[in-house]
Amino acid sequence: MAFTQRVFSGIQPSGDLHLGNYLGAIRRFVPLQDQYDCIYCVVDMHAITVWQEPNDLRRATREVAAAYIAAGIDPKKAIVFNQSQVMQHAELAWVFNCIARIGWMYRMTQFKDKAGKNSENVSLGLLAYPSLMAADILLYKATHVPVGDDQKQHLELTRDIAQKFNNDYGASIREQGLDPEFFPTTEPMIAGPATRIMSLRDGTKKMSKSDPSDQSRISLLDDADGIAKKIKRATTDPEPLPSEVEGLKGRAEADNLVGIYAALSDKSKAEVLAQFGGQGWGVFKPALAELAVSVLGPVSGEMKRLVNDPATIDGILRDGANRARAIAEDTMREVRNIVGFIR
Repeated sequence: MAFTQRVFSGIQPSGDLHLGNYLGAIRRFVPLQDQYDCIYCVVDMHAITVWQEPNDLRRATREVAAAYIAAGIDPKKAIVFNQSQVMQHAELAWVFNCIARIGWMYRMTQFKDKAGKNSENVSLGLLAYPSLMAADILLYKATHVPVGDDQKQHLELTRDIAQKFNNDYGASIREQGLDPEFFPTTEPMIAGPATRIMSLRDGTKKMSKSDPSDQSRISLLDDADGIAKKIKRATTDPEPLPSEVEGLKGRAEADNLVGIYAALSDKSKAEVLAQFGGQGWGVFKPALAELAVSVLGPVSGEMKRLVNDPATIDGILRDGANRARAIAEDTMREVRNIVGFIR
């Protein structure tokens, strides 16, 4: 079957979007809207796997939507919506809960990391959310998903669920006159020199909003002065920058900052080192700060404007949800018939 070439991706509204979210995801979404049918979701149902204060969730949901638009996503060209407005996500997730195996969920690295030694007391949603993630993607029969390195395992699970559904219900799918490959084998899209942005304080840890130090991350709502100060205070080593990429091995902080410069300037790490190799941090950090301010400043300004206009954001999300729901319902109508639900 020739599936529509469609991209789906979502960001969880858990507050304080940062440089890692921008370079690892949001910025990469923009050019895709000119090549594919694109659906960009604010996955607020995923957010409540860990308790969220309701007003904070509403604020964070609007912030993610604002970031999409501020970064250059056109809500008339792509579909931008929040997940909870399209309840077919939850409906398909339940079907997939009955397809996926518990052992598959326990093997998810992110569950192990988040649950830690407290796995008996975390929410069932935290264990099962990869099934909802699979539903998010396959509800639209998405053929491509831009993912970071830490999400590849979840996409592999999505492919496993799609294949198991197609196999388990193969006879019913054929009886409905549908293509045996009902759900596609979704492909990952991993690209760019800095798809995984690390902490400015510790280059071995991922940049995260949960880090207790505000200096560890650049928020998308930071002003120019805040961005520059955080970069200039970023942890480094005493050695100058190498001239070759090989020289970054074992230098986590140096590798991270070079990667950030490369991503912000649309260059490779090799090109950055060709420019700065042999020079010290007193030269490189101010150059990186200037670049970051020039790229992030307009995004931050537009985000703040949109966040202060919730009616506009809510209208964009509502329009996107209506368009997403039409696609989702087509899929669910077929799924209900396939699994044997009487309507």
